[in-house]
Amino acid sequence: MIFRQGQRIVFIGDSITDCGRRDHAAPYGDGYMSLVRAFVTAAHPELGLTWVNRGISGDTVRDLARRWESDVVAERPDWLSVKIGINDVWRLFSDRPDEAVPIEEYTTTLRALLARAVEATGCRLILADPYVIEPDRAEPQRALTARYAEVVARLAADFDALHVRTQDAFDEALKTTTSQDWAPDRIHPNLPGHAIIARRYLSVLG
Repeated sequence: MIFRQGQRIVFIGDSITDCGRRDHAAPYGDGYMSLVRAFVTAAHPELGLTWVNRGISGDTVRDLARRWESDVVAERPDWLSVKIGINDVWRLFSDRPDEAVPIEEYTTTLRALLARAVEATGCRLILADPYVIEPDRAEPQRALTARYAEVVARLAADFDALHVRTQDAFDEALKTTTSQDWAPDRIHPNLPGHAIIARRYLSVLG
């Protein structure tokens, strides 16, 4: 287990992280973050960890940049988990293509945000890939999302961050299932889908 006594773990991202944490499922949401917290707490109650969810549905890296100081830096995390990029790509394939974030901007913005967090708080990073629960790797949204996941992999190496390969986790499950088993829209997981993500987090956390 990478966490130490009394540490503060902050999760930030989009709807996959949010998962109702601002309303019906406050304060942790009812998705992967809550599952990770539950299993780590059950296994290591002696650590007395503090968990914070700062996911907001619909966010891209542009939105994270607008709230980074209040939702990350001011929280003073010992560990910061960032899972962002799905909307940055998805908007291009929706009725809001002007809100899509080009990969160059995504890379530059995310790198700057991570550097700011580390510089200001000394936190360690956990970076999770954007994904599409789609078995056809040539499908346009899936193919483009893979390029954004490559950015996350490079940043994880550059920042010596833990890397959570969520797309790989879903790809393994899709060998014997369909995307509908995990999410109605290939993006927003049901509870078993969130468990797929949580299990991959837990494997990385040790």
